[in-house]
Amino acid sequence: MNTPSLSLKPPRPVFDNIFAFPPNRDTLGGTAYLIVENQGNILIDCPAWDEANQKFLQDKGGVQWLFITHRGGIGASKEIQQATQCEISIQEQEAYLLPGLKITPFQKECTLTSSTYVIWTPGHSPGSSCLYYTGLDGVLFSGRHLLPNQQGQIMPLRTSKTFHWRRQIDGVKLLLERFTPETLNYICPGANTGFLRGKLTVQQAYQQLSQLDLASCLQSQPLV
Repeated sequence: MNTPSLSLKPPRPVFDNIFAFPPNRDTLGGTAYLIVENQGNILIDCPAWDEANQKFLQDKGGVQWLFITHRGGIGASKEIQQATQCEISIQEQEAYLLPGLKITPFQKECTLTSSTYVIWTPGHSPGSSCLYYTGLDGVLFSGRHLLPNQQGQIMPLRTSKTFHWRRQIDGVKLLLERFTPETLNYICPGANTGFLRGKLTVQQAYQQLSQLDLASCLQSQPLV
């Protein structure tokens, strides 16, 4: 188990019931989130598992679900489940990375609560997935499927570790077909949050996605 230590910064409130944890070195700078709701709190990816974050989660009522957006977000899943007795949801192709843990794998979609469900959007990794929260006119927790670039624009980013670029682009098309400007208001990305320049979310999220030239992206975007 990781040695407990104090976080440099506490989780930040994104909305009244959504909190963003500081980037976690164990997940290559990934940003984890907590949704606090009556049906049970949902932790999205793993924050640093230190004393401050453990106390924060306890004070907020614990964790019912830990949702892993992609294999790079696994972090201290074992320790978190042991401490909180939470259920873990992960896409079935990456479930093998959590041997011995109690998990709920899914294929294409899975409902966690009446206000949250997860969607398989492969490309960044084989099991890359997003979580959608119906509150606040729609919040998408995109993991590394969609990230802000250096200009703060949300988009799919091709890296040297990208599993399948065309599938990642197809995943963006899937989201555009599923949602509307009225049902997708915000995106909370799972990394690169510093590029948002102090903002805690991507606003007018559907409009930003709909303006992407996905055909050009597929053909020409260089590795980052």
